[in-house]
Amino acid sequence: MPIPAPNLYPPFNIVRLSHVEYMVTDLAASRAFYVDTLGLQVTQEDDQRIYLRAMEERGHHCIVLVQADKAEVGVLGFKLFDDPDLDKAAEFFASRDLPVEWVDRPHMGRCLRTRDPWGIPLEFYVKMDRLEPIHQKYKLYNGVKPLRIDHFNMFSADVDASVAFYNDIGFRVTEYTADDESGKTWAAWMHRKGGVHDVAFTNGLGPRLHHTAFWVPTPLNIIDLLDLMSTTGYIDNIERGPGRHGISNAFFLYVRDPDGHRIEIYCSDYQTCDPDLEPIKWSLTDPQRQTLWGAAAPRSWFEEGSTFAGAETKPSALTAQPIIAP
Repeated sequence: MPIPAPNLYPPFNIVRLSHVEYMVTDLAASRAFYVDTLGLQVTQEDDQRIYLRAMEERGHHCIVLVQADKAEVGVLGFKLFDDPDLDKAAEFFASRDLPVEWVDRPHMGRCLRTRDPWGIPLEFYVKMDRLEPIHQKYKLYNGVKPLRIDHFNMFSADVDASVAFYNDIGFRVTEYTADDESGKTWAAWMHRKGGVHDVAFTNGLGPRLHHTAFWVPTPLNIIDLLDLMSTTGYIDNIERGPGRHGISNAFFLYVRDPDGHRIEIYCSDYQTCDPDLEPIKWSLTDPQRQTLWGAAAPRSWFEEGSTFAGAETKPSALTAQPIIAP
């Protein structure tokens, strides 16, 4: 399907992605992974929840870890430009017969909860508690030295439909992969903040969260993390990489937390803020699309993901298959 023209005047103004809520089955094990190993900073915690932020972030949290019986994803969060945008967002989702609920969320102002047409739980807000800057408190830099949350990648059973909906609310396509035989989109990268993506959609059993990504200072930080994980009991949590993507041009590493939630460590993509920037098209059969250099992705990377709380999954009708490592 053709990639839609960008919607430069959406019904409400999304600034960027903001945060994710992970349900985890062992809060202490998750803390050891995200704090002691990756290096995220604790902003608040008790025996049920841990709030985390990265080094350059002023908002109270980018990840919330919640003790639960089942590992899944509670919500994906996005920051809006100003308060009227919240009411405009509520009107938009209600007009699409999607749920609209005003909820109280710790450390956040007025907050809208809804779902996209496939059941992905979303929340939108304008104000989050601001914390003191810590980006120059270098004694706090640990692990991979995560600077900020960068993007979400989701499995979708119909990538063209996902692109159309998120285009309607202002996300713009930067790069995409098309199946040459059917013409359908196999994956697409879409942004609001001027990087390659805030959200991406990959063909597969969906909806599921493929990964959350964090931006780090340099590729050498990724090498440091590999040394750390390989000597502290996490070698089996290293899933893919390091390498460089063709799409996005980013240097990457994929790791799994103790519950299997996938985290990408990411740097070196490019600026995309021009509103008339043309999307880059890749063929599904181009081996440098997913890996400009490095080993091909393992089967788990294409097939495994985190379910969303309250969302039913369905398989994709598109059966085209990219290159998988033996």
